[in-house]
Amino acid sequence: MENSSLEETLQDGKLYRNLNSLIVAHLRDNNLNQAASAVASATMTPLNVEAPPNKLLELFAKGLAVEKDEILKGVTSSALYDLGTSLPAAAYGSIPAPRTATVDFSAVQDAKGSSKSFPKHETRHLSEHKNIARCARFSPDGRFVATGSADTSIKLFEVAKIKQMMLPDARDGPVRPVIRTFYDHIQPINDLDFHPQNTVLISGAKDHTIKFFDFSKMTAKRAFRVIQDTHNVRSVSFHPSGDFLLAGTDHQIPHLYDVNTFQCYLSSNVPEIGVNGSINQVRYSSTGGMYVTASKDGAVRLWDGVTANCVRSIVGAHGAAEVTGANFTKDQRFVLSCGKDSTVKLWEVGTGRLVKQYLGATHLQLRCQAVFNDTEEFVLSIDEPSNEIVIWDALTAEKVARWPSNHIGAPRWLEHSPIEAAFVSCGTDRSIRFWKEVL
Repeated sequence: MENSSLEETLQDGKLYRNLNSLIVAHLRDNNLNQAASAVASATMTPLNVEAPPNKLLELFAKGLAVEKDEILKGVTSSALYDLGTSLPAAAYGSIPAPRTATVDFSAVQDAKGSSKSFPKHETRHLSEHKNIARCARFSPDGRFVATGSADTSIKLFEVAKIKQMMLPDARDGPVRPVIRTFYDHIQPINDLDFHPQNTVLISGAKDHTIKFFDFSKMTAKRAFRVIQDTHNVRSVSFHPSGDFLLAGTDHQIPHLYDVNTFQCYLSSNVPEIGVNGSINQVRYSSTGGMYVTASKDGAVRLWDGVTANCVRSIVGAHGAAEVTGANFTKDQRFVLSCGKDSTVKLWEVGTGRLVKQYLGATHLQLRCQAVFNDTEEFVLSIDEPSNEIVIWDALTAEKVARWPSNHIGAPRWLEHSPIEAAFVSCGTDRSIRFWKEVL
């Protein structure tokens, strides 16, 4: 018994040392140096202790997910708040391992001449809306992609069926990749997102609503839940837990909603934002520890995912031009932004420092997007005058490809699969195209 007690004590001591090391590394890596020094001194932990970036956040997010899973065991999601169930195929929401490790942008700052070649892709027209195709979103597991239109409809595609349709020797007749069409908005749709665990798609629209659609039900055309906001809902983003969602609206402050109660929270610690501070895009980081907003006033703002406080404002990120999009890298250390000044920029989260600029694509009119590919080795955006998709090496910032978009008029939205070499483009010509690497 004494040996067992001693072993438990030693194990507890090791656990505390590991936890203290992660806390110190987390504070230090987020430039909270004074706090890091205080914790290091109080716990006798070296200030320069080594730990993988964001390891503490990752473990915390995994712990929350396990805790939630234990609570939900034996209880159907519909019993909780009438969310969808898994589709009969593979379990929805199970995320495949990434193809390769993501790029460490802090490792090499000047790597000119070593740009990679972007793989050749094939493309196919998938479908058309009755008006402009305004936005698209892949599910976290990459199995589905949804598009939203000015005609107020939403189309849901199954990626496996898209690939089947693209096969040259499809023998079983025409394949229809559209598996659901939803109609429940009365004004154009601005943005979409998928619940991370349940078969639920949300949409934000100009009619001031956020609507919840259960895509496990084949006959469902209408939303089963609706959040009525006070403003035009320009952008939506689920927290990785699925318990909260963010709405970026014509209001200057992101609206944080509890998905279970629909209660709305606003940050009480907000920098002074002018009247032109409407939010074009809001996105959570991969663990939900932070979120980012891209605003019409030209600022990129970073917010604490727990306190909802604005922790950094990059004012004039795109000069006087509005910022049309902003997304975190997978490791949450950088943000990729796109603006109507025809630039795409990479910012360091911890310092607000500009790390890279991707130049050579003109976008002055549309709510243009810039996106990473799934491995974050490349950045994709749109050149409006030439109607081309422009691709840069993400590390060297050199242009490596320009491809005709195959749309009539420049596409207004690009969205890349999170798990494979595939993306979709949405056009002012109402069409949706799917692109995938030629293997």
